[in-house]
Amino acid sequence: MEAAIPCIVDGVPTQDINHINPNDIANMQVLKDAGSASIYGARAANGVIIITTKKGKGELSVNYNGYYGTQRVPQGNVYDILSPQEHADLRWKAMQNSNPGEPITDRQYGTGAQPTLPYYILPGGASQGEVDESLYNVDPYYTDSGAVGSFNQIMRANQEGTNWFQEIFNSAPIMNHDFSVSQGGEKGNFLFSLSYIDQEGTLKNTFLERYTARVNSQFNINENFRIGENLAVAISDANRIDVIGENSINMAYRQQPIIPVYDIMGNFAGTQAPSLGNARNPVADLERNKNNMSRTSRIFGNVFAELDFLKVFTARTSFGGNFSNTNGQGFLFPTYENAENTTYNQLTEYANTGYNWTWSNTLQYQQTFNDLHNVSLLLGTEAYHNQYEEVVGVSQGFYSFDPSYVSLSTGSGTQTNSGFYTEDALFSVFGRLDYIYNDKYILGATIRRDATSRFTNPRHGWFPAVSAGWRISQEDFMANMDWITELKLRGGYGVMGNQSNVDPANAFTTYGSSRTSSYYDINGSNNSLVEGFQRSRIGNPNASWEKNINSNIGIDANLFMGRLQLTADYYRKDVVDLLYNPELTGTAGVSTVPFVNIAEMTNTGLDLSASTFANITPDLKLNSTLTFTTYNNEIVNIAEGVSYFDQEARRFNGSAIVRNAVGHSVGQFHGYKIEGFWNSQEEVNAANQTAQTATGNPDAEFQSGIGLGRFRYADIDGDGIITGDDRTFLGDPNPDFTAGLNIELTYKNFDFSMFLYGVYGNDIWNQVKWWNDFYSSFNGAKSSTALYDSWTPTNQNATAPIQETGGSFSTANVPNSYFVEDGSYIRAKNVQLGYSIPNNVLDRFGVKRLRLYVQAANLFTITNYSGTDPELTGTSTAFGIDEGAYPSPRQYLVGINLTL
Repeated sequence: MEAAIPCIVDGVPTQDINHINPNDIANMQVLKDAGSASIYGARAANGVIIITTKKGKGELSVNYNGYYGTQRVPQGNVYDILSPQEHADLRWKAMQNSNPGEPITDRQYGTGAQPTLPYYILPGGASQGEVDESLYNVDPYYTDSGAVGSFNQIMRANQEGTNWFQEIFNSAPIMNHDFSVSQGGEKGNFLFSLSYIDQEGTLKNTFLERYTARVNSQFNINENFRIGENLAVAISDANRIDVIGENSINMAYRQQPIIPVYDIMGNFAGTQAPSLGNARNPVADLERNKNNMSRTSRIFGNVFAELDFLKVFTARTSFGGNFSNTNGQGFLFPTYENAENTTYNQLTEYANTGYNWTWSNTLQYQQTFNDLHNVSLLLGTEAYHNQYEEVVGVSQGFYSFDPSYVSLSTGSGTQTNSGFYTEDALFSVFGRLDYIYNDKYILGATIRRDATSRFTNPRHGWFPAVSAGWRISQEDFMANMDWITELKLRGGYGVMGNQSNVDPANAFTTYGSSRTSSYYDINGSNNSLVEGFQRSRIGNPNASWEKNINSNIGIDANLFMGRLQLTADYYRKDVVDLLYNPELTGTAGVSTVPFVNIAEMTNTGLDLSASTFANITPDLKLNSTLTFTTYNNEIVNIAEGVSYFDQEARRFNGSAIVRNAVGHSVGQFHGYKIEGFWNSQEEVNAANQTAQTATGNPDAEFQSGIGLGRFRYADIDGDGIITGDDRTFLGDPNPDFTAGLNIELTYKNFDFSMFLYGVYGNDIWNQVKWWNDFYSSFNGAKSSTALYDSWTPTNQNATAPIQETGGSFSTANVPNSYFVEDGSYIRAKNVQLGYSIPNNVLDRFGVKRLRLYVQAANLFTITNYSGTDPELTGTSTAFGIDEGAYPSPRQYLVGINLTL
């Protein structure tokens, strides 16, 4: 429901700062309260990050910063996957539980009381000597879609077990080089920088390589007139995979370890071997994707001019923006090793271009009267225009897969194409008045009128904000309190508009054509399709500004001559007229649903910060900052007659795991609460009797699929039977609080810093458990929990339910609390130790500064979460879901800072 926090870089708005060289940043400030953020208008509705890049100053300075290091992922059996023999034992156990007393026969593991590991898994279950390997026949680059049916692939079992996680993840190098030249004086200043980063992904065949150049300069034409620019150019090449949905990481914990990476002839092995599931070979996926690269070129920055006149006025104009272009390709290889193969080849090429500009003009008046009244008035206008377009081309039927040959024009199949275009604009006028009386009492007021192309009735909105501050420490009654250096009470209230989550075409009903649903053979000749049009979007011309009503009250204290600094804020944010697209009745041909102003949400919390500055000894100094933030969210309203909406069905037969409901926070997990297991037939009979009495149905069951060793769900509504009404809220991905601790120590020429970050009170939905802890969830890799800690008559205090060949309502077929875990953690985000060469040594070589350091990122994580990484992302209304997270690598770096 809320957009990502935007950034203002040197006065130019952007949603993406990945292209900015971190060494070019002079300072970064996060504005959340209405009093400070409201001047930035609609783009600051969710807060705004202000970034200022470096300027040249002082004498000529040449700087080099560089580092080289390695990135490491967890080692060992990360997903706690069973060995091949243990998988076979679990299969026997599940079949015995499902069909007690019946003889077991399996295509891979034979017949009898105990399973036997095969020598070959393709042909399934064959022993050594039973297969004529000379009959092997696979063409891995086949072009005839029917050819795969005639292949004779042979795969030997990996009886020791394949660690698929370690097969797709490797330690990977990372390096960065940054060079800059800067100077500043009365006539102006300049800074020129070049940077290069080369980062290989820990996931095989992924990488990022980026070049960045920046020029910042200012020329003082005279005492009153200045011109300048801040411009950056970035070019990046990358090969990345999408970690949303099915991907190589998912396949790594789904692929059984008895399957080797390669077959007997070095081609890829996989689930073409029978009875081993339907996962893809993740090594094969990554190898086939190694040439799927993209290149992005970007120009970002602004030019500006400033004029001082009449001693109290400053006029400024700034024109800036962003131009980016991305082009790339992806080639889809035919596969042969999987249970479900792709039998065609296909090339997809795409190109997109984004362009936006911002032109702002301001006039500032600043004057002090009688040394008591300080007045500052700012008036301005801002125009913004954005456009984006994308084209995609697809071709099939290549006889050669050589990257030098493959192009859209060399495919023999039908070429298809698609395109997309959008644009939007904003125009704003604003004013801000700041008044300070006697350096004690501070008042501020902002008014801004934003007009957007995304709305039509009306286009504009008025958004005011006020703030006030009282410097209590300046009062006469504080004169004798020497231990208080500064004490300020402040507060603010404001309304900001938001339109960022609305499609630019939301106001308009649009039409388009589709070969599959709007073309029709009117003549009935089966060879003369006639193009037709269908409604693609339902327009809402009455949609208007979403309003964020922000209020805060806070206190700032500087104590003991600056040794201790405290900040405390209480904030409240009410989102009214929230833009939400309600679900329409499900019928064929339904168009895209428009956003309407119907929802409402509230956020409250505390922001606390404490910083200390201490000289422990003349040589040992300590600086530390502790931050603490609480966050409480509540959905107040969704729509008339709508009390919730569900998301993320995953593998639960249409039942969603996320419910956004009135009276609850965003993104909560929802399903059946487990109270334990059904440990005896007497318990089952008693529960069923209760259900039969409550319903009057002699055949009623307390819950569907009830049985020994299965989950026992809580009867939330107390009606004596488990129905959909017994689903309840199981967990909240929103944390109770987050905290950070930054410690900096210096001792003579040594320096040490460490940043710890913690999250407490959030829950995670561990979807990986669905795949690994239940034998019934596809015939893939399973965990030690499934074999050693599942319910049996002699192990009733187990973690997982009884293992069976088929799933049920009472095990893994519906969302339940088994998948919810505590996601709290503490992580050492950054630890660094440095040494600066003494100046008396550097002076001999004409060097101003030389510092060497070692650094570790993500050094350790303390958590009870069983997954690979508790730090997860997601959408604004569905997050904290782990279905195979890309683990944050541990980095070890060696670096240098040099100034000449």
